[in-house]
Amino acid sequence: MPTLHAFYAQSGGVTSVINASASGVIETARRHADRIGTVYAGRNGILGALAEELIDTSRESDAAIAALRTTPAGAFGSCRYKLKSLEKNRREYERLIEVFKAHGIGYFFYNGGGDSADTCFKVSQLSQSMGYALQAIHVPKTIDNDLPLTDCCPGFGSVAKYVAVSTLEASLDVRSMAATSTKVFVLEVMGRHAGWIAAAGGLAADHGIPVVILFPEIPFDQPAFIARVDALVKHHGYCTVVVSEGAHHPDGRFLAEQGTKDAFGHAQLGGAAPVVAQMVKEALGLKFHWAVADYLQRSARHIASATDARQAYELGQRAVELALEGKNSVMPTIERTSDSPYAYTIGSAPLDQVANNEKFMPRDYISADGYGISDKGRAYLLPLIQGEDYPDYRDGLPVYVSLKNETVAKKLPAFEIAK
Repeated sequence: MPTLHAFYAQSGGVTSVINASASGVIETARRHADRIGTVYAGRNGILGALAEELIDTSRESDAAIAALRTTPAGAFGSCRYKLKSLEKNRREYERLIEVFKAHGIGYFFYNGGGDSADTCFKVSQLSQSMGYALQAIHVPKTIDNDLPLTDCCPGFGSVAKYVAVSTLEASLDVRSMAATSTKVFVLEVMGRHAGWIAAAGGLAADHGIPVVILFPEIPFDQPAFIARVDALVKHHGYCTVVVSEGAHHPDGRFLAEQGTKDAFGHAQLGGAAPVVAQMVKEALGLKFHWAVADYLQRSARHIASATDARQAYELGQRAVELALEGKNSVMPTIERTSDSPYAYTIGSAPLDQVANNEKFMPRDYISADGYGISDKGRAYLLPLIQGEDYPDYRDGLPVYVSLKNETVAKKLPAFEIAK
């Protein structure tokens, strides 16, 4: 029986540690070369499989693959491309199986969030119905931290660390100038439906910073918010507002909704910070500054959480081990066993329970007034931002690896990808 090859792809918005998961997958597969042949990576995610653009990772040195552990973004390219349901677009799923057959691929590792978990599950189902032996393992990744059945998601801990540090540092800047200048700083962070990232800003309150957090889980109450800001500025001389892009009015309208949709059909967000800042100016007449963390929060490998980087690698490693154990349609998970000292084990969850489900901030992680984090929220967050895992530096800048990303020859006719 010929040795089966593996296909690995990165999906959706990248993170500062997604390449650590890639390194975990590839290095573990190399240690089992008797059972897994070549690991092919999709150029630009799942599009690489549809277009049969398969990167041969065996052409990369061991040192280059190891260097992925400290390199941000997606080394092989990612994409925001959601495959429709099997009923609506069976041809794309069948194309994936055709490409896998043509290249002797028996393992499918899909590194992404909720939508990619759904795709991985559907590919697993179709391969079974077509009688093609394929083990589909989802490798979790999302800065939103909203995948169910896992304590946390790789990518989140590093974003949480970045937001906590940025909230602290910017707030100290504002405090220095508050007597004659800016009194309110507004930081907008990612998080469409779940406020995990915004919650991290609350960790700055442990350092005496007056912080107001606007969560997606708490409908926005403008009069109460203005009153809260007013009280904090009168008491401290300044305050910082951390607003999730998913903050919304009681009727469900996002503060930042632009009226457009992204590639996954989600409302296009962006601009909550200036909306909130303008409210403060109109109601209180206070000087303000605002900023949008945007790509900075998810690409900041120079300040990544050591806990996050380690878990990202371990889940990539465990994904391969699960495949070698004969598992299919599952996702490796983090199972917390203790907050202090922080401890966890690696488990797994079936994809049919992961796909199309979101995990929101529990209400008891949020303070009673809805504008901060509780002791339980703090106990959850703090372990995830612990430790520094700095990349090497040269000439004052971090050293990040760029792979050769050489593709193998195509064996199938060209395929038209749906727009």
